[in-house]
Amino acid sequence: MKYTVLIEESDEGFAASVPGLPGCHSQGTTEAEALANITDAIREYLDAVEELAASAGARQVAVEV
Repeated sequence: MKYTVLIEESDEGFAASVPGLPGCHSQGTTEAEALANITDAIREYLDAVEELAASAGARQVAVEV
């Protein structure tokens, strides 16, 4: 899957967020580190969403857009 990631330079380095995944943010001292960290954050976010859905009795269905 591909996600749009917003990168912003900050005093501490670079901040990364995913507009399509509310609350999915990360950072790094370099842009490359921020991108690596947001990749991990996206995976963890999706795993958490899947676990929450499963515990609520929901089932996952793929659709193509």
